[in-house]
Amino acid sequence: MQRIGIRREDKSVWEVRAPLVPEHAGRLVQAQVPVVVQTAERRVFADADYAAQGVPVVADVADCDVIMGVKEIPVAALAAGKTYVMFSHTIKGQAYNMGMLKRLVELGCNLIDYERITDDAGRRLVFFGHHAGLAGMIDTLWALGQRLAIEGRDTALKQIKPAHRYASLAEAESEIRQIAEACRTGDGLNGMGPIVIGITGYGKVSQGAQSIARLFNPQVVEPAELATLDTRALDGKFVQVVFREEDMVQPASAGTRFTLQDYYDHPEKYVGVFDRFLSRLTVLVNCIYWEPKYPRLVTLDALNGLFGTYGGAPHPRLRVIGDISCDVQGSIECTVKATDPGNPVYVYDVGRHEALDGFAGNGPVVMAVDALPTELPREASQAFSDALVGLIPGLAQADPSVAFNDWQLPEPLKRAVILHRGKFTPRYSYMQEFV
Repeated sequence: MQRIGIRREDKSVWEVRAPLVPEHAGRLVQAQVPVVVQTAERRVFADADYAAQGVPVVADVADCDVIMGVKEIPVAALAAGKTYVMFSHTIKGQAYNMGMLKRLVELGCNLIDYERITDDAGRRLVFFGHHAGLAGMIDTLWALGQRLAIEGRDTALKQIKPAHRYASLAEAESEIRQIAEACRTGDGLNGMGPIVIGITGYGKVSQGAQSIARLFNPQVVEPAELATLDTRALDGKFVQVVFREEDMVQPASAGTRFTLQDYYDHPEKYVGVFDRFLSRLTVLVNCIYWEPKYPRLVTLDALNGLFGTYGGAPHPRLRVIGDISCDVQGSIECTVKATDPGNPVYVYDVGRHEALDGFAGNGPVVMAVDALPTELPREASQAFSDALVGLIPGLAQADPSVAFNDWQLPEPLKRAVILHRGKFTPRYSYMQEFV
């Protein structure tokens, strides 16, 4: 039986999530699955919460066979022959984690990545995406209220707080619901036309973002309807629009029809066309998965045109981009850096081509927090643990010293094994070039 240790998070002072909550860890211990938890001062669940469930609390998990965390583990903390379970952020060849990946290879370790735990149809089973959407939309609406205050608009939106400043999701939703009501009954939003919230994507992240937007009872429209909105009737009212792939790109060849599978298979045959919507949005919340092979969603050229550098309007409608996906210089080209909950936003000043902390400047406010679920740590950890706990007994019982094909892991975990005894598994053999 493999002994499993839950390590304390040390990548960021803001990271307080846990992969297994005390109740689930205690249930595993009662079932004779050897689980221990490393003592931690910042974790959202106190040591005493685990101890009360019968889970041993230890100073170090170095003697455990399997070491579980949420974020990446520092290179200096890695040890030979261990099994590490984490979000490794390596499958795209992310340069900032290649040192860790190389060291895992050198030490002959096993690496299981939560991001790759899927069912037979390839659907992810273990994720924080929904809570990223929840926290991301809260932070984005907070940023909108602050930006409007800088412009001299005294709106109820400025009462919204960043997600991490609420004691719970329920408290956040209750307070935002009251603020939304204040916006409906008279607010400084009058004269702005419709407050259009654009959300890209339709997965778990988008669904979380939409659930917060719904607190404002927005009129839901299709992308094609944006050009004909009744701006007078909708003055100061909230409008929501969700964009799918066919709204964001089109075939480069005239006369060719968009098909989703062809776009996934041959993205080089498509060009981005999202610019046509950008001037009609007050807020853009980006929830799409992106790789460099896909066209960008928002380019610097588009922002230059929108904010007057190329002759655009001096005061465009767009105020805030909530980049929940947070791919630096990726689908949102003005996401030039990731932020944290302590300093979550900057203005990308299109004239100066630089990020300015705060809410003022000639460009959109960009919210690019790269660990949004930790702003709702209790609820995010609970949902994650709910999905993960059933796989842990199989992880503990399976012996990794055998050949990879003989390692009797539950199939969802087996699909997520990037390294087995320091070697890339067949599914991830392409990653060999990264190290």
